[in-house]
Amino acid sequence: MWQLYHFPLCPFSRKVRLALSEKGVTHELTLVYPWQAGDAFFALNPAGRTPVVYQPEKKLTLIDSQAICEYFEETVDKSPLILGTAAGRAEIRRLTALFDEQFFADVTAPLMFEKMKKRLVYRQPPDSQALRTAMRLAHEHLDYIDWLTDTRRWLAGAQLSLADFAAAAQISVADYLGGIDWSGHDSAHSWYRVMKSRPSFRPLLAEKMEGIPPPRHYADVNA
Repeated sequence: MWQLYHFPLCPFSRKVRLALSEKGVTHELTLVYPWQAGDAFFALNPAGRTPVVYQPEKKLTLIDSQAICEYFEETVDKSPLILGTAAGRAEIRRLTALFDEQFFADVTAPLMFEKMKKRLVYRQPPDSQALRTAMRLAHEHLDYIDWLTDTRRWLAGAQLSLADFAAAAQISVADYLGGIDWSGHDSAHSWYRVMKSRPSFRPLLAEKMEGIPPPRHYADVNA
């Protein structure tokens, strides 16, 4: 059976978990905090980053969320997530990269550092200016999601795709950390509520990071 090494507030682990669930890939979760990881984890991924997917029977290790999702896209026919014409697949990959890279750099990573790592590792208070900047940039990204969802059925086009799950994974972590204000973003909020309502999302909403409780609205699929 596949083993997925993750921690609850890793957005890239969430992206992989959503994709595996949608595609019906059986897997076990192994909790690992990269800043506390032991030799066994570094033997799988010397970079010390999650997610890592490992198949012990085949001694096969997959690293990097996009590489993992592409592997299962190529090997599991159920519920394709990178689909359509060549141009459509390019758009899915473009948006997936946008959320994996730009949204993460602008919003998720600063929130994780200020509200998770500083608290758990450095025992320091968050920088209020950094939090305000992350939330301002979140509004800019939500503006773009508003436009996408106003002009398309799903983020990348007519069909649900990996782009939706990449975006939802990042937003879910930012929302857990109190960094999302949906004011003025009705279209994006409606899309996200639909994503939260999917069966693949339920395990994520039920999980909590020890020592960091989520806001009251976080797990409410109607909020």
